[in-house]
Formats: sequence, C-alpha cells, structure tokens
Amino acid sequence: MVISRTNIIFIATLVALATLISATEYTVGDENGWTLDFDYQTWVQGKHFFVGDKLVFNYPSGKHNVLRVNGTSFQQCIMSSSNEALTSGNDVITLLSPGRKWYICGVGKHCELRNMKLVINVESMSPAPSPSTSSGSSNSVIPKTYGFLVAFIGSLLMFLV
Repeated sequence: MVISRTNIIFIATLVALATLISATEYTVGDENGWTLDFDYQTWVQGKHFFVGDKLVFNYPSGKHNVLRVNGTSFQQCIMSSSNEALTSGNDVITLLSPGRKWYICGVGKHCELRNMKLVINVESMSPAPSPSTSSGSSNSVIPKTYGFLVAFIGSLLMFLV
C-alpha cells in the first residue's frame, strides 16, 4: 500500500493533536515527592486538574503510603478499613471523575502531625488553548474526549476514502 502525501500530513496532524489534548501527569510535590512536612496546599495553587489527568505519588517504598479518603477522614486524618492503601512508592492515580479528591498518608501520624495530606478539585472539562491576540482571551472549554473523537473519526474517514 502506498502512503500518499495527504495521509502523511494527516497522520502528523493527528500526532500533534493528540499531544496537545492529552492528559497532564502531575508529580505530587514535584521533586520533593510525597514526603513529610511539605506544604501540599501551596503546591496545588495555580494548578488545574481535569478528568483524565494523573497524579504520581513518589516516595520511598515502605516509609509512606497513599490512601484516598473522604472529606471528613481527610480533616481528621482517619483511615477506615475500607480504604485500600497504595504502597509501591511510585503510585499513579488517574483522575476518573470530577469533584474534590482527598489523599492522605496512613503511616503513623504522618497525616496528623507531618502534613502528608493533599486535596484537589478535579474539573470535568479541559480549557481550549487561548488564542494569542491582543483583543482579549476566550474562556471556552471543550472536553478532552472531543478531540480524540474528532481525530478518530477523521482517521477512519481518511483510510476509508
């Protein structure tokens, strides 16, 4: 099968589009990781989390863990028996739904006394890139899945023609 110039341009465009609309991966605490005495509230400031994004919790295996809890458990640093602890030291959590998400370390008193707790708000839609014009900015948003859907349908049409 001979690949035409149009197909090559189309495939290159799909790759570029997928890169632009792909999910963001956040390393919690950046280079500090998931650790004691870090200000995760300050770390969250200025970040926008969307469905499909990923949180990566890096820490020495065996020293900490990650538990997803509710708001009350977060405030009181309580873990129930229904909370399953992540313990790999390189835990990746994909944000699957919008809303507030709470995470704590369940080891010792790391949450209560050493500030190992994170709360974020996950939004359902990702903002479209704003145009760089001097006339103002746009606040329009599109779902990330819309871009993938357009790319998928476009590729199907291209290969069927």
